[in-house]
Amino acid sequence: MSSFDLLDDQPFEEPAYSSWDTATHGPQPIPDWVITDLNALDTDFGVLKTGKEADVHVVRRAVPGDDGCLLAAKRYRTNEHRMFHRDAGYQEGRRTRRSRDTRAMAKRTAYGRDLNAGKWAMAEFDALSRLWRAGAPVPYPVQLAGTELMLEFIGEPDGTAAPRLAQCRPEPAELGDLFDQLVEAMLLLARAGFAHGDLSPYNLLLHRGQLVMIDVPQIVDLVANPQGPAFLERDCTNVCDWFARRGLERVDADQLFDDLMAEAVAGW
Repeated sequence: MSSFDLLDDQPFEEPAYSSWDTATHGPQPIPDWVITDLNALDTDFGVLKTGKEADVHVVRRAVPGDDGCLLAAKRYRTNEHRMFHRDAGYQEGRRTRRSRDTRAMAKRTAYGRDLNAGKWAMAEFDALSRLWRAGAPVPYPVQLAGTELMLEFIGEPDGTAAPRLAQCRPEPAELGDLFDQLVEAMLLLARAGFAHGDLSPYNLLLHRGQLVMIDVPQIVDLVANPQGPAFLERDCTNVCDWFARRGLERVDADQLFDDLMAEAVAGW
């Protein structure tokens, strides 16, 4: 492993035994590359990406003497950080069973913020599992343990992460293909009754010519959430504006929104 595209020079932590045995596992069938051996060690190479709600670390899971696999460990922040400032609209249509928990999250108590961290980690794990089963271009969700979600690392074996679409300057011939990939992915979500809810070129990765959708804890139910169509319309505007600015002439945010809503309604 020769290089890692990390934020800064960071000291490597001592390897720890894999948490596979105590975690919730991703959907079946588990891909062959996932290391399930309980003798495997996890080596944390540091922070790849930092955000308002979570940090993403690069982790190598391997049995001693083997190259193993790279994982992206997304760790949601708990009560010492301000977080999830936009979650009210996304949560419409979702329910928390215990009234005490609901009140604590609403009041942003320390306990409530801890619950929020775990809730959003679980929401992303569930969303990725559902989308993976449906064939959507998302990272495979390897496991969930508390507020840490371990995902398929999208990038090269040497640890170089795939760039966000916003960082790329596709050639004109590639631009149309990428837009078609994106539309197909959005149609797949709509057929299942969902919108990404925060889609933009910043949460789309480009890996070897293929788009991969990331950051889905706020996935919106187009049926249960009355704001669902508004979130979907914003998704359409965000991505279409980016492609139009890059010179693709056939993008139409209004038409895309209409097509996606038609797919969603047909599935109801």
